[in-house]
Amino acid sequence: MSIGVLAHLFGKQHWDQLAKKVDIEGFSHVQLALWKAFESPDFRKPGYLSPGLARSIKEAFKRRGISISVLACYLHLFERDPEKRQENLDRFKELIRYAPLFDCYVVAAEVGKMPGGFTTNDWKVLSESLAILTEEAEKHGVFIGIEPANDHLIGDADTLDNMLEQLPSSNIGAILDPGNLLTAENFHKQDDVIEQAFERLGTRILACHAKDRIIKDGQIITVPPGSGQLNYDFYFQLLQRYKPEADIIMEAANTTDQRNISKTFLEQKRKEAKVAVHHP
Repeated sequence: MSIGVLAHLFGKQHWDQLAKKVDIEGFSHVQLALWKAFESPDFRKPGYLSPGLARSIKEAFKRRGISISVLACYLHLFERDPEKRQENLDRFKELIRYAPLFDCYVVAAEVGKMPGGFTTNDWKVLSESLAILTEEAEKHGVFIGIEPANDHLIGDADTLDNMLEQLPSSNIGAILDPGNLLTAENFHKQDDVIEQAFERLGTRILACHAKDRIIKDGQIITVPPGSGQLNYDFYFQLLQRYKPEADIIMEAANTTDQRNISKTFLEQKRKEAKVAVHHP
């Protein structure tokens, strides 16, 4: 289990500058969302990627011993406007096609929210979108990682498990972030929530995220890893049992000091989990 980081936490810039900053802070891999991490070109539209551009970005990180563990494509996959949905699918399919040229084999997404509530047709459209994307992933030997997150149509482990049952493909799995499964209502039983997530999704986990959570004034708040109340001992021990050496990607640490403190915390918890699992 190596500790990586969301690349865009360092701000938008050229990939050479970004790779240098990630290296200075000692991270071995990144989750890369092109349109969040780079100033130019405008990756919010499909069509800019080429083998040469993908290679240039990959080499900027590789020269510094940093791999791209996940390409992030957090786009709305059941968008009710057909043209917007098609553009989102085109952007996602482009990342799938080019992922191997980044030496990356996971393209991740949360599926989308709908403030007015979900309909039966939303689930149907989402299922159709994921079927299209998994077919593309199978062509290129790439995995799609779906991250269940509160308020999204796939908002918990059970719902993602149900969707995976509908999709007869081994090229789709889970990005697990326990922090995104916790709410003010279930926070007091977080161990049950985390354990259930591993029971339902453990064998399909492709990578994991690490943020922290606290309850403040009755609301659940996101904070950097190690500064909240998420049970990382339990989380990492389950991860060690189900998916040893899975990539862990740090979130919610927005300054250098926060990232240094959180990285040290996560690395220590990772070591302790390995000892606890192998020498109970």
